[in-house]
Amino acid sequence: MSARALPLLFLNLGGEMLYILDQRLRAQSIPGEKARKDEWTDVDRKRVMNDIITTMFNKKFMEELFKPQELYSKKALRTVYDRLAHASIMRLNQASMDKLYDLMTMAFKYQVLLCPRPKDILLVTFNHLDAIKDFIRDAPGILNQVDETFRQLIETYSCLSAGEFQLIRQTLLIFFQDMHIRVSIFLKDKVQNSNGRFVLPISGPVPWGTEVPGLIRMFNHNGDEVKRTEFTTSGNYVAPQREGSFDLYGDRVLKLGTNMYSVSRPVETHMTGSSKNLASHAKENIVPNPLAKEELNFLARLLGGLEIKKPGGSETGFRLNLFTTDEEEEHAALTRPEELSYKVINIEATQ
Repeated sequence: MSARALPLLFLNLGGEMLYILDQRLRAQSIPGEKARKDEWTDVDRKRVMNDIITTMFNKKFMEELFKPQELYSKKALRTVYDRLAHASIMRLNQASMDKLYDLMTMAFKYQVLLCPRPKDILLVTFNHLDAIKDFIRDAPGILNQVDETFRQLIETYSCLSAGEFQLIRQTLLIFFQDMHIRVSIFLKDKVQNSNGRFVLPISGPVPWGTEVPGLIRMFNHNGDEVKRTEFTTSGNYVAPQREGSFDLYGDRVLKLGTNMYSVSRPVETHMTGSSKNLASHAKENIVPNPLAKEELNFLARLLGGLEIKKPGGSETGFRLNLFTTDEEEEHAALTRPEELSYKVINIEATQ
């Protein structure tokens, strides 16, 4: 297991969370002059995004995150995102929070699986951070926080070898191994099968630094090429035009990790897990975790940097629904199997 996978997991899942929240907040916002006191406006949306991003990129929080450490359980990470999602005036109920976490994890799993080479996980992360910077382009103070994390990423990961990146990728894939939740947006694009498994393409650009398959070269004992044989491939491969930029600014080339939601392409609300998935979740909930104590210590340290904002004075917390209707949300809460509902751990981390 890689001790360097946690920051990449956290930042990419956080980026996906922000994409989903931004799209749902836009869909549910009402023009300011028409909005009732309990309805969302665009000003509220910007405030929520700013609050969550400020908390997510808190300096003390990032320092804890970047310390070399193993990945923790899905439950422990879910607790962090629960705190993060509530770091503003927004409130999500259990069903919407479950749905949010499922969408986040399946999106990032897809990106890790489709990375042309292990190092490109860094480009996926940079795509998420570029989009986050776009959310807060009018807030220079928060932009500086994100840029600081950008620099930390470059400093930490630019010197790693291809083998170390492969270990990071393997660690992330092990984390996602038993998650096969079907997501409508993937099913419609035919990149996910009905059993929840992703479809890997057999065409398109090959990884940077490699050649298009179709040629076998043979060498003698002196290292001289003596023979060439060509063969036909079933895929339609092309050479990549250029490598994506690993700098603070630049063209990432790779599209994985960019925002796949828009007003015309909303967050889909229909999701189901396979029966095997239910069994694996149940197993995870039953099997005692030998790292439980370390996990709680880790969470206490990590959550020390996360503050939940309580609405002040006459201000009420706004509820965000990730489903199309309240009825659909209630139905999801009632029909979601017990094994799939994450029990959130409450930790007082003020000390």
